[in-house]
Amino acid sequence: MCGRFTLTSSLDDLQGRFGFFSEFTDSEFFEHGPRYNIAPTQTVLTVTNDGQRHGELMRWGLVPFWAKDLKIGARMINAVGKSASTKPAFRAAFKKRRCLVLANGFY
Repeated sequence: MCGRFTLTSSLDDLQGRFGFFSEFTDSEFFEHGPRYNIAPTQTVLTVTNDGQRHGELMRWGLVPFWAKDLKIGARMINAVGKSASTKPAFRAAFKKRRCLVLANGFY
């Protein structure tokens, strides 16, 4: 994913399209309206699946288990598809900690 993205769809539209349950409301999700400039480390809507799809708000970025500084998550936003399963920084997360990051566009 590139360094910034947008999310302008309503929570109801996203739930209808991706079939997930969430415990938060549209007003909590879009506290300040549609988002056109989402940056690393900001809170974003994701969908996880543990047998049922759930909408969850998570911080965008990956902090590897071995990192001593949480700020590394701002730099760890891109993984090359063919090497994500083998690179030490992404390997464990790629195998066990996946989610869908919802976006209308990226740049």
